[in-house]
Amino acid sequence: MAGTVLGVGPGIFILALLWVLTLLLCVLLSRASGLARYSVILVFFSAVVITLVLLLFPRASEFPAPATEIKIVDPFFIGRFVLLALLSVTFLGSLFLVLVHHILEPVYAKPLRVN
Repeated sequence: MAGTVLGVGPGIFILALLWVLTLLLCVLLSRASGLARYSVILVFFSAVVITLVLLLFPRASEFPAPATEIKIVDPFFIGRFVLLALLSVTFLGSLFLVLVHHILEPVYAKPLRVN
């Protein structure tokens, strides 16, 4: 199922592209004059032959191969934790500096003017 999109394989997309191109070529050739106008028949029958070849000789087997157990290995495990530790220390240090310099900033009393 690795090569599927929306549950269909690449063969359906190849056939759809083939027939869209055939339809486009037939419309373009139908506007031509002379002998080129009758080449629509050749284009149509060549698309039919290609479609039959693709349908009658499939590449993949009908039954998928049995799934094997996949073992997931993380080679950057230690590096990821070192990076997490450095980011945590940096975050805690900057949080401490914000606390000291902005939140706990001293507010001095202003002298009273006596008239």
